[in-house]
Amino acid sequence: MLPRLVDVSAASRRSASVVERNVAALKSVYWLLLLSGFVEPLLYLLSIGVGVGALVGDLPLPDGRLVSYAEFVAPAMLASSAMTGALAETTFNFFGKMKYMKLYDGVIATPVRPFEIAVGELGWAMLRGSTYSAAFLGVMVALELTSVTRALTALPAAVLVGFAFGAIGMGISTFMRSWQDFDLMGSAQFTLFLFSGTFVPAQAYPTVLHWLVEITPLYRSVHLIRGVALGGDWFWLLDVLYLVAMLVVGLLVASRRMGRLLYR
Repeated sequence: MLPRLVDVSAASRRSASVVERNVAALKSVYWLLLLSGFVEPLLYLLSIGVGVGALVGDLPLPDGRLVSYAEFVAPAMLASSAMTGALAETTFNFFGKMKYMKLYDGVIATPVRPFEIAVGELGWAMLRGSTYSAAFLGVMVALELTSVTRALTALPAAVLVGFAFGAIGMGISTFMRSWQDFDLMGSAQFTLFLFSGTFVPAQAYPTVLHWLVEITPLYRSVHLIRGVALGGDWFWLLDVLYLVAMLVVGLLVASRRMGRLLYR
């Protein structure tokens, strides 16, 4: 048992070294990156949630409770922000480091292994993403769109969403051949943003489309954070299992693909 614990500890330190490298590389522009990642969902919330919400009025939750449109949209904006931030770091940036900068070719000359690189890059992505989420939840509390207690519970949920999408994004990136391939992923990401119960309840869609929407990863993320931030049933526990499965599959695919690409 002791050697196994030592291996885990050493692997954790090696993954942490990948995070430290990213922090050192972006230290001079870190606050600018944080600001850019926070402003976009805030603008969506103020323009659509508050502005359009004045025209839409209240919307029903699955349990029949009525909430303001801003309360309905805000958790979805948080989930979408977690998805977008995680994918940006673990797709475009990760792909550039691996294919063009050849950064990981040098890293594997050290004791750091592909799985540890993947964990480290994912940890770095979520270090940034967690800061965005915490700031956004602070705005939600200030606007009285959720309570402090629920915001504290929603933060780990948002972090889990980011981990899940980050791992899947990293796995997808290992199959990309050029920057043009990311156009397809961008289209899929925008489609998820529009049709995941973000702006209207999923029940408003036709039956078949409703079923399709409910199995998408962003809908499960929105459902989880909305359930935590606004209160409701316990079906969001299924969302947690869904996202954990995404995380595990994404990390396994990313590490195995990186091993093939870097050691060939």
